[in-house]
Amino acid sequence: MAAEIVLTDTEFERYRDLIYNESGINFTKTNRSILEGRLKERLRNTTGVTLASYFTSISQNKEELKSFLDSVTTNLTRFFRNQAHFEALERHVIPELMNIKKATGNTTIKIWSAGCSTGEEPYTIAMLLSEILPPPWKFEIVASDISLKCLMTGKEGFYTDTRIEGIPESYLKKYFDKVTGGYKIKTAIMSKIRFDYHNLKNDSGLRNLDIVFCRNVIIYFDEITQAGVVNRFWDSMAGKSFLFIGHSESLFGMDTKFEFVKTQWATLYRKWI
Repeated sequence: MAAEIVLTDTEFERYRDLIYNESGINFTKTNRSILEGRLKERLRNTTGVTLASYFTSISQNKEELKSFLDSVTTNLTRFFRNQAHFEALERHVIPELMNIKKATGNTTIKIWSAGCSTGEEPYTIAMLLSEILPPPWKFEIVASDISLKCLMTGKEGFYTDTRIEGIPESYLKKYFDKVTGGYKIKTAIMSKIRFDYHNLKNDSGLRNLDIVFCRNVIIYFDEITQAGVVNRFWDSMAGKSFLFIGHSESLFGMDTKFEFVKTQWATLYRKWI
């Protein structure tokens, strides 16, 4: 039974290495119990499947591997998480970008919410920009994650009553419909966001982005993987653009071209060439 699963050192190393090679997520001895718990959950009530046979399965079946990686990711998020970042977005980043882009006649701001989890972050950005951008300015948001389950929640745009904490009342009335059991994002906001599966170990194919949000994600990677992810962000971004990472994350000491920016609201990074 799954409840009896205990990873041997050898089994832990096999699973740890597979997860790292496929996603960059780095399980160590200190968070070994998390991996063990996720495996118990994955194999619960599954007759005849052992740790060895399941490892063979995910090694050979890409869809099952995706589902497994989904199960080991951490998906903690909420609307307007770290309000200071959204203050900096509204008061510093957007005015800077509008000044830069208006000279070119380009009135579209392109944003990537990387590691978007269940969608609260990209929807927060979309609501905020809908409030502050005057015509003819527009925005486009790509929201990506390695968790297919989270992406489905984001695409559905439904959040229970307990998940809407932090949303200003005026936003709740303007951008949500009250439905049974919770709230549904209005179609006008949902249409601004494209949810897409993406593994941050790979190039996204996105280019000329004005803003990238990747908060509380690279903290799960080791230094080599972090540098690779951050440098791929650089490649995806426009010559004058901004990067938001988690408040507990830093690019300090990393071999990267991003410049550190300290505003009166929050710290962030910029690409300025």
